[in-house]
Amino acid sequence: MEMAYQTERLELKILDDTASAKVLQFYQDNREIIEKYETDRPPQFYTDQFQKMLLQGEYNLAVKQKSLRFWVQEQGQPDRIVGTVSFHNIKYGFYQCCELGYKFDQRFWGRGYATESISKGIQVIFGELKLHRIEACVLPGNTASQKLLLKLGFEFEGIKKQSVKLHGRWRDHELYALLSEEEPIHSDSGTSSQILRC
Repeated sequence: MEMAYQTERLELKILDDTASAKVLQFYQDNREIIEKYETDRPPQFYTDQFQKMLLQGEYNLAVKQKSLRFWVQEQGQPDRIVGTVSFHNIKYGFYQCCELGYKFDQRFWGRGYATESISKGIQVIFGELKLHRIEACVLPGNTASQKLLLKLGFEFEGIKKQSVKLHGRWRDHELYALLSEEEPIHSDSGTSSQILRC
C-alpha cells in the first residue's frame, strides 16, 4: 500500500503531523457542517497541537494498516485540503471488513470530488488490502450521503438503532455496505450464502 495516490483531478495522501496547519484550517472552515453529523469534540480539537497529535496517531495506524485516513487535495494545490476519506475499524482474518467515513469542504460540493476520491479508496481497500466488505453509516435524512453511497454501489441493509450518541442523544443510523467482487461462500446445500459482518 502507498501513502499517496492520484486520480484524474485529485491527490489522496496520508499526512503526518507537519500538515497540522492545513488540516486545522479545513476543520475550522467546515466546523458547522461537520459538527452537525459527528460526535461532540473537545475544546482543544481546534488547536494546532491537538491536530498534530491526531495526525501522528493516524499516520502510525496507517503504517500498520489498521486505519487509513486519506486527505484529499486538488492536483497542483498542495496547501489546500478539500476533503478527507477514511477507512477505519479495519478487521482482517474471518471478517476482512472496515467502515467508511468522509467529509468534504462545502465550497467544493457538486464537483464529484467525493465520488472520485472514495472510488480510489475502495480500489485500495479491495485491491491492495484484500478486504471483502466496506460499511457506511448515515443519519436518516442525509440525502446527499445516501445518494453518494448508492452511486458508488453500496446497498442499504437496514437501520442500526440508537447506534451513536450525537449531541446528547442516541441516534439511529442507516447501514449501507459494499462487497468485493469475490464470489460468495455457499453452504453445501447451495440454498444460502454466508456474509461475514463487522
